[in-house]
Amino acid sequence: MSLRVLFVGTPAFAVPTLQAILESSHKVLSVITQPDRPAGRGRILKPSPVKITALKAGLKVMEPQRAGDPESLREIRLLKPDVAVVVAYGQILPPAFLEIPPLGCVNLHASLLPRHRGAAPIAWAILMGDEVTGLSVIQMDEGLDTGPVLSFVKTPIGVEEDAQELSERLSLLGAGLMVESLDKLEKGELVCSPQRDEEATYAPRLRKQDGRITWEETAQRICRKVRAMLPWPAAHTSWRGKQLKILKARALALESAQRPGTVLKARGESLWIATGKGILEVLKLQPEARPTMTAQAFISGRGISEGEILGSD
Repeated sequence: MSLRVLFVGTPAFAVPTLQAILESSHKVLSVITQPDRPAGRGRILKPSPVKITALKAGLKVMEPQRAGDPESLREIRLLKPDVAVVVAYGQILPPAFLEIPPLGCVNLHASLLPRHRGAAPIAWAILMGDEVTGLSVIQMDEGLDTGPVLSFVKTPIGVEEDAQELSERLSLLGAGLMVESLDKLEKGELVCSPQRDEEATYAPRLRKQDGRITWEETAQRICRKVRAMLPWPAAHTSWRGKQLKILKARALALESAQRPGTVLKARGESLWIATGKGILEVLKLQPEARPTMTAQAFISGRGISEGEILGSD
């Protein structure tokens, strides 16, 4: 026996789960993903990673503008899926969609729910200083990541692990967790555990302004922001009227009486910036309209001076 699965997902994070289900005993009937979007300077239409993977596997791909469109719902009903697997689709699924599969819709969420409900749980876990995170498989309901938990797995967050690295690692862990969950769902062995709403926190979608560095914050918090904001929007400040992205940094347990944002040291490999508490050592950065470079390359090639203040314009 195997489950008839409708897969619903869009970004690279969802690809390992799709691949794992394809390699399992379960049958993927079709894939629903977001329509092609303009990308790059040429604004050329680009398919989602899930669409690329599905087409290579010979699967039918549906790309509705809205998942609740009557025509889309009609097609889904004709497929007669047992269950829908949802991984980072990017749209809220309406009740009419959730009601179609007899076994419901199960969602892989990249946090230990009810902590970090919402669109950006990985970034917020790092930003909030969590030492442990994980993945949850939930039975979807009409709320935002509020359904009962069917299974979960925990994993520590590396002290220097950034959001992009953590996302890649969680995507692989999640693939195995989802297949195990489907196996148990087929056998009727999954137990639903209601979430404690009073323990919920929220992880809203990131905005460009979320990456802006406030130098009055502690070096530890700024360092977490640098890790959390990769690959987008990236932690950024301004220097000589232009944007400067900070891509890798570490917090030093040193103090300075200088104004936060002041360049304290710009020699050799060392680029030190004063903060509200502690010193931020910048290791990798990207000036506006320039490639990514090390602090040493930036110091020698761009002429930053000690005493300059970042973020002042």
